[in-house]
Amino acid sequence: MEQLPVEVIGNILSHLKAARDVVIASATCKKWRFACCKHLHTLSFSSNDWPVYRDLTTARLEILITQTILQISGLQSLSILMEDVDEFSASAVIAWLMYTRETLRELFYNVKTMPNVNILEICGRHKLEILDLSPNSIVGVEPNYQRFPCLKSLSLSYVTISALDLNLLVSACPRIEALELVNPEIAMSDGQVTVELSSSTLKSVYVEAISLDKFVLEADGIECLYLKDCALEDFELIGKGTLKSFRIDDVSVIHLDIGEIVENLESVDISNFTIIWPKFYQMISRSSNLKRLRLWDVMFDDEDEVVDLETIATCFPQLSHLSLSYDVRDGVLHYGLLGSSDLENVVVLELGWSVINDLFSQWVEGLLKRCPILKKLVIHGIVSEAKTDEECKMLANFTTSMIELMRRYTDVDPHFKFE
Repeated sequence: MEQLPVEVIGNILSHLKAARDVVIASATCKKWRFACCKHLHTLSFSSNDWPVYRDLTTARLEILITQTILQISGLQSLSILMEDVDEFSASAVIAWLMYTRETLRELFYNVKTMPNVNILEICGRHKLEILDLSPNSIVGVEPNYQRFPCLKSLSLSYVTISALDLNLLVSACPRIEALELVNPEIAMSDGQVTVELSSSTLKSVYVEAISLDKFVLEADGIECLYLKDCALEDFELIGKGTLKSFRIDDVSVIHLDIGEIVENLESVDISNFTIIWPKFYQMISRSSNLKRLRLWDVMFDDEDEVVDLETIATCFPQLSHLSLSYDVRDGVLHYGLLGSSDLENVVVLELGWSVINDLFSQWVEGLLKRCPILKKLVIHGIVSEAKTDEECKMLANFTTSMIELMRRYTDVDPHFKFE
């Protein structure tokens, strides 16, 4: 260890990240202390790493953080995550950011201050590549002044911001590739909440817990789109057909449009969602390169709509990973075994139930027959704690039938997951 260059020691300390661990390790000897001061590039202060942070007064905590940061030069990644700590003084936080901003590449910031600290004004026009901000209030974005020329990833959680400022902020990041919006408070305009975002460089967009009347996303190069726990009346994606992965989880939306060009779609994951199937199917039916399809706990707006394996096999010949949840409503089985076309390229099959019945085993067997090169089968099931005699008998019959079935499919690796 004594022969290690100080640059290597600095890299080792950087992998520790947590400030408490870094300080303890750097106390080993003078060489390690020097390495910490001159060659440490990653540092984290988090109330989750060390619960003692929560027991200290904010004044004492400010002193500890200040003393640590001011001993280090050339810091590239800084995390200050104090979720359960009282408000810091704005002057202390500004001092930390002003001292480190020239070299910072990554900033993860979750600090309550009084008054609010304008992160954009302090860190704009510098070398930040990743900015993870929460909670904070963003007011009056000026793209020409508060510009992030190197920023590639922007994450905003529980921030207060207007729709206009949000669009201006995205436009102030000419190289942005990833955007995350988690439960933002969007200011209302003219009785409606409408967000319009435009970026030619965005590749990945994640939106969670947002409620809007209209959301328009214009992103010519987008590849991944994930909507979770959202309430939207109108969502529209304007792009050039680069979308590869589309995921929806527990979203309420009246009008959904992901564009007419979907030939590059490789993964579609829909769960806890009500589908107007003909419109949705029309959107994705031309995705002949689709490799992963997941339809889980999906409701159909029209009771007469049924999605069968023939439709899936015909439209998505390249499918290799298929996930379906067993669903019988009004005596009609969705994802039924109609037709005779095989799922010729499916190697992973995930099946599950919310309410099991005696037909589930037959459905599983029918699907296995349609997957000639299947390698892995995963069964997800919900088993209630208080089971009736009938439920116990049904579960026992299912277990027996699965054992017998797997004896006939020795090339398939079975996995059973019960909740």
